[in-house]
Amino acid sequence: MQESDFYGEIKRVVKSHPATNNDFINRFSKGNISDEEFKRFSIEFYHFTREWPEILAKLLVSTENENDAYELTGILVSELGSGDSSKRHELLYRRYLRSIGLKPEDLVKKEQLPTTKAWLDGMRDYFSSDHANALGAEFALENMAIPMWDKLLPGLKIMKDKKYKDMDMLYFTFHREIESKHEDAMENVIGIHSNDQKDRFMSSAGGILDLEEKFWLGLSDQK
Repeated sequence: MQESDFYGEIKRVVKSHPATNNDFINRFSKGNISDEEFKRFSIEFYHFTREWPEILAKLLVSTENENDAYELTGILVSELGSGDSSKRHELLYRRYLRSIGLKPEDLVKKEQLPTTKAWLDGMRDYFSSDHANALGAEFALENMAIPMWDKLLPGLKIMKDKKYKDMDMLYFTFHREIESKHEDAMENVIGIHSNDQKDRFMSSAGGILDLEEKFWLGLSDQK
């Protein structure tokens, strides 16, 4: 398979995966969720936001190829505020939590839902695996981000208008603006893989998205 064909195929798999097209996230996009589901989303997504830099750093330190490490470093630096610690992404999310009446300091040690823990632990497992598996999982996560934000933002705006008038949405709007850069970075990473790595790359991309789909469905009242 040529590089361009492989890139097109993996993009197609990621963009069409139910990780960003499932019952919960589709209802969320229309504001058709209960207040308990909304709060559950806000709390569980905070676990991801808080742990993501540590998970990404695990991938970076185990990355053998210098070009891949260069691109991944740029993504990690962005997550940490690009030199401005006040813009660290977790701090932006904390502003969101406080604006909807939740205290982030009370949530740091809160037990995660099993589906949340499985998703985060799955990232760690893939990122600690061999080179192709690790980068396949990261490629999937970065490329599903824009479809995810495009579902979350309309729902958040509806919830803001409906009940949470003081909602601070900067974390979400800011991420939607920068995700294309992260996606472009992963396009640079994918080009270096030999044919014998591509099956593992594709498998891990699908595997991490399967766990993400379960994360979303785990937030639903309709279990």
